[in-house]
Amino acid sequence: MQLKLDALEAHLAKGLKGLYVVYGDEHLLAQEACDRIRGAARAAGFTDRAVFTVDRSFDWSALIGATQSMSLFGDRQLIELRIPTGKPGKEGGEALKTLAAADNPDVVTLVTLPRLDSATQKSGWFTALTGTGVALKIDPIERAQLPMWVGQRFAQQGQRVAPGEEGRRALSFIAERVEGNLLAAHQEIQKLGLLYPEGVLTFEQIHDAVLNVARYDVFKLNEAMLTGDVGRLARMLDGLKGEGEAAVLVLWALVEEVRTLLRIKRGVAAGKPLATLMRENRVWGPRERLIGPALSRVTDEALEKALSLAARLDRQVKGLSGSTGKRGSEPPPDPWAGMFELAMAVAGGGTPAPRPRR
Repeated sequence: MQLKLDALEAHLAKGLKGLYVVYGDEHLLAQEACDRIRGAARAAGFTDRAVFTVDRSFDWSALIGATQSMSLFGDRQLIELRIPTGKPGKEGGEALKTLAAADNPDVVTLVTLPRLDSATQKSGWFTALTGTGVALKIDPIERAQLPMWVGQRFAQQGQRVAPGEEGRRALSFIAERVEGNLLAAHQEIQKLGLLYPEGVLTFEQIHDAVLNVARYDVFKLNEAMLTGDVGRLARMLDGLKGEGEAAVLVLWALVEEVRTLLRIKRGVAAGKPLATLMRENRVWGPRERLIGPALSRVTDEALEKALSLAARLDRQVKGLSGSTGKRGSEPPPDPWAGMFELAMAVAGGGTPAPRPRR
């Protein structure tokens, strides 16, 4: 049984199930979900708790024995099984099937896993767990959803931003500074709860209190490119540079997006359906709804020029000397400035734009 995270409270209010599976890489949300399950278990009399963490030498028989026996003092127990790798192995897979089939009213089992690929989610052990238990998939909070999430967290502590444009500006300001670091976002929101009373928070109060604790993911650059969000693009490149991210990796991520757009654009011109082209080019998730507007904004010529610039940047970031193009076509001295120019081929539709002031 799959359960959405926002439905967990209502589910627990109706009573506990014997098995829960929490999986995903958003650690804050996964921890909060586990805490709610633990709290409900304690309230229901499952006061004994045993924690098992799977490693190479893990004894699966000890886990199965624990789920089939009573505690020394006869208390009902909560058993937590943590599988950090998400790969239990052959023996572990069989043990998890046995665990899923167990029916002990004196035991609640909580299994925690990282984000799982589609093949693992179709494995026998995982389908056995989700078939008899309650599964909670913890999805990350995407950048577009972050302002709303921040607003909801404020409401939980009796605070809110000002109505209208000032409030939207305040939420966007926080989102910009905590992007990719949800735990830090949680801490900044709690800090505002300690600094100011319940009620309306002004932009100035938020600006003065919130630190810049964003962590940028190189593989999220494509979203900023496709949406044409120049400010976010500049912040992400500055952040990745400041964090010491390898320029070669960042350049590869940018070039892959340019190549994907050019392949799809040429495919559409040849009469192939856009949906088929996106599937062939492994475009899914948030990118699916962003590709269309980007294709209409950027030209074949701009994308071809971007690939030419990318070839020169590739030599530059690898420390190879010598010009590869016509006189005057060398990239900027700073490769990061060149990568911003490359990204702008998509974000700006091929129109040069000044780098936003920070």
